[in-house]
Amino acid sequence: MRLNIIDLFQFPKGTRFNHIHPFPQVNDLKEKVVWITGASSGIGEALAYAFAKRGAALVLSARRKDELERVKARCKEASMVEVLPIDITDVEEIKSKVDWVLAKMGSIDVLVSCAGVSQMSLAIDTSINVYRKLMDINYYGTVQLSLAVLPHFIKRNKGHYVAMSSVTGKVGLPMRTAYSAAKHAVEGFFSALRTETWKSDIKILVVRAGAVKTNIAQNALTGDGTAFNKKDEIIENGITAEACANAIIKAVADNKKELMVGSAKEKFLFVLNRFLPTMAFNFVKKLGDKG
Repeated sequence: MRLNIIDLFQFPKGTRFNHIHPFPQVNDLKEKVVWITGASSGIGEALAYAFAKRGAALVLSARRKDELERVKARCKEASMVEVLPIDITDVEEIKSKVDWVLAKMGSIDVLVSCAGVSQMSLAIDTSINVYRKLMDINYYGTVQLSLAVLPHFIKRNKGHYVAMSSVTGKVGLPMRTAYSAAKHAVEGFFSALRTETWKSDIKILVVRAGAVKTNIAQNALTGDGTAFNKKDEIIENGITAEACANAIIKAVADNKKELMVGSAKEKFLFVLNRFLPTMAFNFVKKLGDKG
């Protein structure tokens, strides 16, 4: 049985923390064109509903067209939603998909990169091919699409990147060496890109998600590349995808550069890692004791 990260910190009963407002008031997203990858499930799906609720015109992308159509049908004003299947690891496909979106929608205002896969295996048991696959999907896929959209953002002198990182992009956790490495790379890319685009109105939001209750654990890869296909206690105790999506929407509206979204105790771990990294390590290493 895995140790739950939320059990690592104990707070007095009744302690209050800043919470995620369930319905942030966002008025400047109406009719903005928002392209979401990884939109067929999890956080990407929740973001589709959240952006649609606020009047955005959507392009939903993932590999499974049938699941994208399901999400579209559940969106408010489905007539403002386009479905565009994509494999973000296919370099040749990406440019044509960007051209399609621009021809169909006229512009791209927000690019949300949610496509990704996790890992559940010890480093010693993990094939290098699994490391390559996670980098291809979580890092190279995100970067390739972001670069393909960048000329459009530069030409318009505006645009908004929303890149999904993870708490593991800053705090290494056991059983997730490949996932953590890919998210560290995502953080590095967008941090550097921000230094190149700061004179423009191109905005970058890096989202560090903690445990969010989705199917990410079941779909995670094990050491030999097969699906983990089990629930994970940490994920099951996470915040809802809807709460995560609402926090991201508000951060976009507020033009934030970074967002840490998760439980109060995960946020505390993030702060602890920044200022007292040895203490943070002493907490997270316990996660591997019974992994």
